[in-house]
Amino acid sequence: MKNYINGEWIAFSQEEMDVLNPVDGSLLDSVCRSGLEDVEAAVNAAALAFETWKKTPMQERVQLQKKLAASIRKHSASIGRKLSLELGRPLTACVHEVNRSAELLDYYAEEALRMKGYFPLTNVEGEKVLVTREPLGVVVSITPFNYPITLLTFKMGAALVMGCTLVSKPSEDTPLSTLALATCFEEAGYPKGVFNVLTGYGKEIGDALVSHPQVAKIAFTGGTSTGAHIAGVAAKTHKRITLELGGQSPAILCADADLDMAVPAIVKHGFANTGQFCYRVNRVYVHESLYEACCQKLKEATEKLTLGAGIEDNCDLGPMVNEKIYANAFQQIVDARNKGARVLTGGKRRKGENYDRGYFLEPTLIAEASAEMKIMREETFGPVIGLASFSDEAVALREANASPYGLAAYVFSHNIGRGLRIAEQLQAGSVWVNNIQRSYHSVPFGGMRQSGIGREKGIHGLEAYTELKTIYLNY
Repeated sequence: MKNYINGEWIAFSQEEMDVLNPVDGSLLDSVCRSGLEDVEAAVNAAALAFETWKKTPMQERVQLQKKLAASIRKHSASIGRKLSLELGRPLTACVHEVNRSAELLDYYAEEALRMKGYFPLTNVEGEKVLVTREPLGVVVSITPFNYPITLLTFKMGAALVMGCTLVSKPSEDTPLSTLALATCFEEAGYPKGVFNVLTGYGKEIGDALVSHPQVAKIAFTGGTSTGAHIAGVAAKTHKRITLELGGQSPAILCADADLDMAVPAIVKHGFANTGQFCYRVNRVYVHESLYEACCQKLKEATEKLTLGAGIEDNCDLGPMVNEKIYANAFQQIVDARNKGARVLTGGKRRKGENYDRGYFLEPTLIAEASAEMKIMREETFGPVIGLASFSDEAVALREANASPYGLAAYVFSHNIGRGLRIAEQLQAGSVWVNNIQRSYHSVPFGGMRQSGIGREKGIHGLEAYTELKTIYLNY
């Protein structure tokens, strides 16, 4: 497949890269391995389109975005199938991601109509002051493999409706689902150049995109070290940035936690998408009075999970997306074993006729995990959860916050006052109390510390693609 640039399927680079099925390593398709000429064409197309798009009335941009959402829903089955094949996640979950992304597009469209400027009351005769918002310009979106449609929509839906144009650079592991969105833009009737897709390796075209003089903003979701590099390159031309980076999210189960509530929530959230997302439950601190019972219940629930080929949709977990992601998670299991932890369940690569060609890691629970183990310090991005006991709430809080990350955290307690008190002290951008699955488009999402800069979703997500302007008017 070629790139989607200025409303056309085109590639200047003659090189290609293969997209493989993580279930068995088979070839799904080949896409353009973009070079600098492709970057220049895509950014120039977006820059030219911006001159007209920024002047398009808000109502027209809103109506186009709603048409886009409708088109994505219409094609959700086919887009979801592409996503399942390239990622390995169960098909139903992939289709759900696509439809949920369409919901976010609709939300952004409605919220954009409520954006306002204002007139400060200076009460100076013959003078008015106008404070307004203007679109930033060309936005480059760089997204990872794990939720390629959702994480693109976080950026794209806000940027486009606010008058920016966009160049999307999806992960080399999962570009097919993003390319499939281009047909939805055509069906919705978007002007050429408003939305563009470049495929390729970040190490080859990333710096060219981030440093390009016509690009106004970089919106990135991915690893913390890559985010730091992007921030450094963007700073040289004072670009705006939104960075949603890594996480190592803790859960605290107080002495009065309801295990019948907490255990299913932790298992579902910790192993969803084969553990390949940044705000999953990575480590769990359980009060000593509940620890053994909690370990047993977690083990029983985890061992009921099934591994399989996601496209067959008869499993809970699929394979990990590639060898690098698998190796990182498996190394954390090895590290924990070597340092004295107890593997409650899992801990092995699944073998057999249906598994040998993919990176299938059994969902794993590591008990007696301690602070020096990687599972309790480093982002796992795989189906592995560390468990530790505590006797003192203050100690649990200190351990939970003893991380450079601050993306998400979770608390379980029957005492709502205790739960809220702990939530307020946890250093994370989002904290869930007695619930993990709930997520709303209308509230901001993002991290503290090394988990990122800025927020996505909600009105804050829209504001992030605008620049405030103050106009002093004498009359």
